[in-house]
Amino acid sequence: MSPSAPGLPTARAVDHFAFTVPDLDAAVDYFTAALGAAECYREGPVHDPSGDRMARRLGVHPRASARIALLRLGGSNLELFDYTSPETSPPRPALHSAGAFYLALAVDEPAATARRLRARADTGSVPIPVPRVASAGAEREWVRTPWGQPLALCVPGEAGRGRPAADAPTAEGVYGVEHVGFTVTDLDAVTDFHTSVLGAVPLNGPEPVGLGSAHGLRTVLRLGPTFNAELYAYPGAGRSCPPPRNSDLGGHHLAVYVDDVDEAARYLRGHDGVEVMGDPETITDGPLVGDRWVYFRTPFGAQMEAVHMPDGRLPYERGATALRVPQAHQRWDAPV
Repeated sequence: MSPSAPGLPTARAVDHFAFTVPDLDAAVDYFTAALGAAECYREGPVHDPSGDRMARRLGVHPRASARIALLRLGGSNLELFDYTSPETSPPRPALHSAGAFYLALAVDEPAATARRLRARADTGSVPIPVPRVASAGAEREWVRTPWGQPLALCVPGEAGRGRPAADAPTAEGVYGVEHVGFTVTDLDAVTDFHTSVLGAVPLNGPEPVGLGSAHGLRTVLRLGPTFNAELYAYPGAGRSCPPPRNSDLGGHHLAVYVDDVDEAARYLRGHDGVEVMGDPETITDGPLVGDRWVYFRTPFGAQMEAVHMPDGRLPYERGATALRVPQAHQRWDAPV
């Protein structure tokens, strides 16, 4: 991002999208076998047996423990969490409820990919209530992961949209994450935060959208050169539901790669309603020595991360069969 550009200082691109699954091993197996992802590294258990670090830095119960896997899916990084926590995880929010999300993957042939995935014995066949947008859009197909998470399949980004950083798809035909869909309570406020604070570019909307008997609005944003967000709001549907915690099934966060995590944290602290969760920290042991990061909570309750990964110098790389998608060469405001 240029010094004069609006948004998060020194931002390059969305580094990864993270979400919590019920069984880390099974989720890794699905993404690698069914979608062609490659496992880069695992961490954990990450926990603090006697202090409050997990609560302060990650917003979960102090005695919660996490296992983590980083997958390279085409031109995108996915971070999967598997939590053990004294707190009971509520059911995953329905797509029309605040805090819900779905993952959309870019493929050349959505219908053929969907048929292949639905034919797998480990993939649920329960019909998915999916958003229907009034305006014409790219072809989309919907499937479920074995643990019930909706996946949208769509052709690689339309004009103006961010594109996964992949020249070729995985062996299973996936280029990467085309977008993530988030359900929010206040579409205008969340859109304003993404554009004025993070530097997202609005592409279209608000436009009418339906989900079963629920009717609402959708806005589409581009976040940097490789990522898109589709924001959905269904008035009156799930309005009282708080966003899921990281430790909840369906918990998630978006991580933005920045050159300077400290500068990003100072900038975020200057915005009303933003909670920077502790000071930036540099990892000193494990597979990611040198990674500098900090989580922050947005005014609407969602968690995000500012991160700086010294790719090319991380310990996991010495024995890895796959490497993370690097972001240091990206430009947030690059044409797509």
